Amino acid sequence: MNVELLEQTIETFFAAGPSAIGNKDALAAFLELRASLEAGTLRSASPDPTSPIGWTVNAWVKRGILLGFRLGELVDMTVTGHPNTRNGWFKSPPVISFIDKSTYPARDFTEDDGIRIVPGGTSVRSGAYVARGVVIMPPAYINTGAYVDEGTMVDSHALVGSCAQIGKRVHLSAAAQIGGVLEPINASPVIIEDDCLIGGNTGVYEGTIVRSRAVLAAGTILTRGTPVYDLPNNTILKATADMPLIIPSGAVVVPGSRNITKGPGKDLGLSVYTPIIVKYRDEKTDLSTALEDLLR
Repeated sequence: MNVELLEQTIETFFAAGPSAIGNKDALAAFLELRASLEAGTLRSASPDPTSPIGWTVNAWVKRGILLGFRLGELVDMTVTGHPNTRNGWFKSPPVISFIDKSTYPARDFTEDDGIRIVPGGTSVRSGAYVARGVVIMPPAYINTGAYVDEGTMVDSHALVGSCAQIGKRVHLSAAAQIGGVLEPINASPVIIEDDCLIGGNTGVYEGTIVRSRAVLAAGTILTRGTPVYDLPNNTILKATADMPLIIPSGAVVVPGSRNITKGPGKDLGLSVYTPIIVKYRDEKTDLSTALEDLLR
């Protein structure tokens, strides 16, 4: 794959707007991009130690993903039967009915991929990379452009949004929501680095970066507009015009609240939600996360 040539081709057809629809060369370029995303050789965001945030957003890749939606047409993708009916496991194969763009069918996997997908309604959209050793519990969804690295567990009802980057040995607990981002084009996707524990019913959105080994307790919500109170360091972490919200490596974040200090809210004794870093990861925290190794 010639990345520079592919980038130029994608940019040309994306700029062409609706006139690219039906162009065989445009579709061929998109399919090459999609295959590269699935292989993990292209990413919507790449580690970059020279960048202030440690990552570079590959905006042209996101434009290529959007091009795929433009080029696709609605088709019936109803699934009849089950891949294991040949073994006699199901006498009445289920029927799963859905309609989507022709350019974004659900991905197919085989035993050789080394991915454990437990039965029960999970779907991985084409254009998503899922590495060997990943475990996906039902039901879960991984959207196009996402990157899920080795040894990660995607638990029940978890979502990995479009272009989200998930590192190695991450645990996305039940109902964790990792937001996606395709627009605005230059926006940073949500990034969860290696060895993080993302608790149940958490939500990480709007380009937030969670550094390696961080722990988000159940119910923690992180957005671009969320200030995070770092108690051990007596600081407040915020996103800026140029930087996303970044959770430091090893931070243990829990849901909290802070009092409203002026106006009617103060008079009524109200408070607002805020996440709080209560400590940084230690041996005790590591022991509390060891259970997942037994489940693999």
